[in-house]
Parts: sequence; structure tokens; C-alpha cells
Amino acid sequence: MRAYDLILKKREGEELAQEEINYLISEYVKGNIPDYQMAAFLMAVYFKKMTLRETIDFTMAMVNSGDKIDLSNITGIKVDKHSTGGVGDKTSLVLGPMVASCGVKVAKMSGRGLGHTGGTLDKLEAIPGFRVDLKIQEFIEQVENINIAITGQTTNLVPADKKLYSLRDVTATVDNTSLIASSIMSKKIAGGSDVIILDVKTGSGAFLKDLDGSIELAKMMVDIGNSVGKQTIALITNMDQPLGRYIGNALEIKEVIHCLKGRGPSDLIELCLYLGSYMLFFAKKADGLEEAKQMLKKTISNKTALQKFKQLIEFQGGKPEVIENINLLPKASFVETVKSKQSGYIHYLNTEKIGICAMKLGAGREKKEDNIDPSVGIELIKKIGDPVKKGETIARIYGRQPENIRQIKNELLTSFIIKNEFIDKPPLVYGIVTQDGFKSI
Repeated sequence: MRAYDLILKKREGEELAQEEINYLISEYVKGNIPDYQMAAFLMAVYFKKMTLRETIDFTMAMVNSGDKIDLSNITGIKVDKHSTGGVGDKTSLVLGPMVASCGVKVAKMSGRGLGHTGGTLDKLEAIPGFRVDLKIQEFIEQVENINIAITGQTTNLVPADKKLYSLRDVTATVDNTSLIASSIMSKKIAGGSDVIILDVKTGSGAFLKDLDGSIELAKMMVDIGNSVGKQTIALITNMDQPLGRYIGNALEIKEVIHCLKGRGPSDLIELCLYLGSYMLFFAKKADGLEEAKQMLKKTISNKTALQKFKQLIEFQGGKPEVIENINLLPKASFVETVKSKQSGYIHYLNTEKIGICAMKLGAGREKKEDNIDPSVGIELIKKIGDPVKKGETIARIYGRQPENIRQIKNELLTSFIIKNEFIDKPPLVYGIVTQDGFKSI
């Protein structure tokens, strides 16, 4: 078998056999297929696409390229939630403790932020002392003991994806549905959970901007998960504006604490109730979605979710005192208000641009090796549908350097489009994707 022949076969639009896909992935990981040949194959896939069967085989070849996490020693049904990425998306940090305090095992491996999207691990590291490098045995024991652990991926988990993504990033082959779906699902499958709940973002701050493309990706990921025995569904959710009010690591931890104390923004709580209801239902902790929703609401009102978050912090080496004293979180040196230049209603937010503004402040990374500043970020006072008067504060910038803040202020102001006409607040959830297809909610 030769890589050349497989590149040619895919270039001609033919379907590759499972053993051919396995050969490509295993030999590439071993270093026997050079980057230039794999780049040619990826470009052939980009133009000629892969069938669902090929995509499933491609995903499993990546899963089998490295370690797989065995969670069988953890009692009960293990549930994982994955977001395709957005701005201000701290859902896992609110949702995880809510679900775990209902008795569900949440074994979550998360990533870091890159570009305009934030990363769960970066947010957690804003908590002084918090460890995100748990060894596998620590991870398993913690899930068994307190129902939840959040850690980074091990170095040998899906090594094929690490190599392929770096190559896709520099060869303009990132935005292919099969390649995106296999990249995400290979890591979720290797992570070992029984149930996978996907939060597929769509809109100006999402990787996929259009609803149809987001539904297509969700369908493919749901089909991959279910085909290999993982109960998988996806919610299509709105990222036309940041989730919650804060963007930036310590600021988002503060918002997580507010949520768990019952004082969080309604969109963040609503999304957690949507996603969490399916997590409880598939984990067989509730007979229906409404019962599950009420169980989750109770974890906020009786503070059990807050206590679970505190326990998570304590078990992973962080300062649990931040729960009662958010001043222990890193604080920016300067705060600058952004005022509206006109009256009207907020009609549009360029969410990707807002995320980039936060990145430029130091809250995110342009390149993987960049350091981040946990204290900086942006607070949105006004969002889509809100009325605003000329001179009224619409946002706050938290930063370290006044000259940087001044530059960001002008960019942030152009992210808001204000018009005279009233506009309704946008929907939060568009629908659900199951094995039966897409259904509007």
C-alpha cells in the first residue's frame, strides 16, 4: 500500500476502504508518511469530501492512534459535554457542578483558548493554585469520589489529531465538515464517557457562522458518536453574541460563581438548564426533561452546585476561598468605560471581533505559545435587543496598559450596531440534532 495511490484515489473522488484509512493515519503518526503527502491527501478530502462511513473510519483510526481513557472502574453512566467554541462560553464550569451534584459522573477533558474563543482550562487556572494536569488515575479517582473532574488532555491522547490539526491549520484545510467532526469526536470517544452532549455554536462568534453548516456538522458528529456506541445528541445554540456578560478568564470565573449563587445572567443559566436536562435524562437520573430541569434548578436554590464547585476547586489544588471572596481572583490595573455614540437599540454584535479585542488585551492567544493575562477582559453592559441612550455605558474594558485599552476601546465600539427600531432578543437554542435529524425547539 502506498500513500501516493491513496491520495490519487481520493483526488478522483473514490471512497477509501477502512484498511486504507488506517494505513494513512498509523503511518503518518509513525513518521513514515511525510507532511507534504498528508497535506495533499487533506486537500483532496477538502475538495472531494468523505462519506459518513469514511469519516467514522477516519475518526476511529485517530482514536486508535494513541491512549484511550478507560472509565469502566467509575460507577454509573459517565457523561461529557463539548462546545464547539465561542466567546464568553463558561458553560462547563456552571453546568458541571450542577449535573455532578445530581449524582451524574462528569469526566471532562478540556482544552485551552486560541484566537477569539476562550478555553476552559485557562479560565480554571485564573483560580489561584488550580491544577489542570491531573494524571489519569487521579482523574478517575476524583470522578468516583466527587462526581466531577476537569483536566487537560494527556499528551498521547489522539496524537494523530494533534499532528493533523497543525497541518490543516497551515494548508487551508480546516473548514471541512468531515475533518472537523473527526477531530472533535476522536477526542470525545477516546475520553471514555458513555454519553456525549454536543453544544454546536452558530453565529458571528462561532467557528461556523451559518445555521445550515452548523446543523450539518452536528448531524455528522451525532452519527459518528452513535455508530461507535456512544449515546450522542447535539443542541444548536446561538453565538451571535457572547454568552453571559463577561469575556476574560478571572472575570468569567466571577460570573460562574454568581451563577451558582443564583445571580447569573439569564442566557447562561438557560443554556445550562437545556444541556443539563439532557445530561441527567441520558444518565438515567430523571424520567423526563422537565423533571431533570427542576432537579437542576434545585441545585442552584439549595447551593449544592455551588458547594460542588468549591469541592472541585479544593480537590484540584485551588483556593476554595474564592467562592466567598472573589477579590482573591486576579484583578486588572485599569477599568475603562465604553459609551454609546447614539440612542436606539442594540441590533448586532460582532462577537468574533469582541473576542479578538479580549485576545488583544491578553485574555486569549493568537498563537499557541502565547501567554495569557487572567485578569483582563471585557464586560458587556448592553446586548442585542437592549435599549441604549447616547452617552450610556455599553461595555467596560479591564486591562493592564492604558495605551492598549485606548486602542481596544475604538475597536470594541465598532462591534456594536445601534439602530432606532426596536428588535427582539435573539433565540438562545435553535434546535436539537438526534439520529433522526434536526428538530427546531
